[in-house]
Amino acid sequence: MFYGGMVRAKGVLNMMMMSFVSMGLVAVVWTLYGYSMTFGKDLGGGLVGDPTESFGLSNVISADSLFGTIPTAVFAVFQMMFAIITVALISGAIADRAKFGAWILFVIIWVTLVYFPVAHWVFDFDGKDEAGNVVDPGGWIANDLAAIDFAGGTAVHINAGIAALALALVLGKRVGFGREPFKPHNLTLVMLGAALLWFGWFGFNAGSAVAANATAGVVFLNTVVATGAAMLSWLLVERVRNGHATSLGAASGIIAGLVAITPACSAVDPLGAMAIGAIASAACAIAVSLKYKIGYDDSLDVVGLHLVAGLIGSIFIGLFATSAAPAAVDGLLYGGGTELLVKQIVASGAVLAYSFIVTYLIALAIDKTIGFRITADAEVTGIDLVVHAESSYEIGSQGATRGGYAS
Repeated sequence: MFYGGMVRAKGVLNMMMMSFVSMGLVAVVWTLYGYSMTFGKDLGGGLVGDPTESFGLSNVISADSLFGTIPTAVFAVFQMMFAIITVALISGAIADRAKFGAWILFVIIWVTLVYFPVAHWVFDFDGKDEAGNVVDPGGWIANDLAAIDFAGGTAVHINAGIAALALALVLGKRVGFGREPFKPHNLTLVMLGAALLWFGWFGFNAGSAVAANATAGVVFLNTVVATGAAMLSWLLVERVRNGHATSLGAASGIIAGLVAITPACSAVDPLGAMAIGAIASAACAIAVSLKYKIGYDDSLDVVGLHLVAGLIGSIFIGLFATSAAPAAVDGLLYGGGTELLVKQIVASGAVLAYSFIVTYLIALAIDKTIGFRITADAEVTGIDLVVHAESSYEIGSQGATRGGYAS
């Protein structure tokens, strides 16, 4: 809904379909081998899990299979949603111009080569016996580096944001970019989508506690206040810069705040959460306009929002973390020195570099073989009609060229 409202009317269905098909594809791939690559037995160096260990998730559905205190099946499907949203986020950078078949191929390859390994680095913690000895090694960022990323600032948002930049560079600019405005066609949809995201993010962040406990409560609180501060920060920047506080600015500020607090929500107190949200949102408000000066076409500002806010949220843990929060570690501003800050920078930089390089190579390979971009004529006509033979709005007619439940 958020992405659908952001694009022009002639690209709404395609934008939504890119997310829908991502959900279907990732659900299947995650079940087959994605969960295993993410949380399976480490194959060495904390880089990736054994893709065959839980093939088909057949070993996670028994009643006595638990992850902590919850059924492993619940944990598996919860983590599946992270994989789905990460690749779906990327689609916003190439709105209006990507071949649907090429996108399908990209999704399968990208989650396999990029998301699953990175999620293993970040989310797979060492398994230990009662004596505290490591019996099941996990990912290198979570364990060897011991950087903090509670709910996906690196694995989801930096990962998706930098991948979006790589795709935007390979596909190039939309027809008319920089010469004509590409305004959201339906701001009501955008606002409703932002509201649903804000509400749903509580489960995204607090659910990562994998329990109904004090950690989940602090995370819930920090998610609310960081996002509120971020929305107000974006509106203030708009008011000073343009003289108006807009609904699009409010929605964008909400997303910036949610992204920024995602990695930090267990490591900071409410004041730190508000600071991270406000700073990240102001930075994003400035960053989204830079694409015109730099010259890349990130259609829905995935780079300006998810990459920038993800970096700030992840790195600023090293500044604003406090031992009073559930993560129980102090950042630089709380007397903890620079050690945590360095860890956060290394983790963020590693994910950024790996994701950009591999994504660029995947996109380039697809573009040079089957082609990744529709023709200029098709883009001008509208990707909905050309690719899906449908239009999102049939105003003034008694029916579309297709109707009912079957084509």
